[in-house]
Amino acid sequence: LPPNESDRLARLRGLGILDTLPQQAYDDISALAMAICKTPMAYIGFIDADREWLKSRKGLDVVEAPRDITLCAHAILQPDQVMVVEDTLLDPRFVDNPLVTGDMGLRFYAGAPIVTADGLAVGTVCVIDRTRRQLDPLQIDALKRLSALVSTLLEHERVRRD
Repeated sequence: LPPNESDRLARLRGLGILDTLPQQAYDDISALAMAICKTPMAYIGFIDADREWLKSRKGLDVVEAPRDITLCAHAILQPDQVMVVEDTLLDPRFVDNPLVTGDMGLRFYAGAPIVTADGLAVGTVCVIDRTRRQLDPLQIDALKRLSALVSTLLEHERVRRD
């Protein structure tokens, strides 16, 4: 867990994003992430206390997953970096993960933390694949920019609601 977990969860809940209906802007960001990184799947996920909830998803059907198996729960631990796992079978953190060993067969993961203006990582913009792969520096930078765009959208929606 991040050292600021209680603040992070309070901020996430204050954003009012959890369990909301699909929105085109978020779906477009997922589609762009998928196209830029040339992966078959992409999503925008928010890390709640015990689950990761997906606001947007392309190429997969799940809406949420238990937090203790999500790779994104690891990605938010370093809010200033994109976490790239080129081969999950070679990473000791994930080699026994049911998302890797089970039907999903997750082999590649990259997640850019969605960080609020006050520095709290509330979720990620992710791309995944069932085959190992690499991202180049431009793709990693694009993921960072897309996660920053999600953060901006969240803040605009919060201000509009208040």
